[in-house]
Amino acid sequence: MTDRTPHPGEYSAAALLTVPEVCNTLKISRGQLYQLIHARKLETVKIGRSRRIPQSAVKELIERLRAEGAH
Repeated sequence: MTDRTPHPGEYSAAALLTVPEVCNTLKISRGQLYQLIHARKLETVKIGRSRRIPQSAVKELIERLRAEGAH
């Protein structure tokens, strides 16, 4: 069995985070997270009835907030 490295454009399961995982990462409440989602400040992906947040979207949000805080 070989360890397969994802090709560009492929994602691993860890690339998508659950709502509780993102809340824990950002240290915010579920309500605050959904406010960010509804304000379209955080990209999400729906899989069936579940909502997932790409790690890249969390990183982009943090970078945007840092830039806003620097002004």
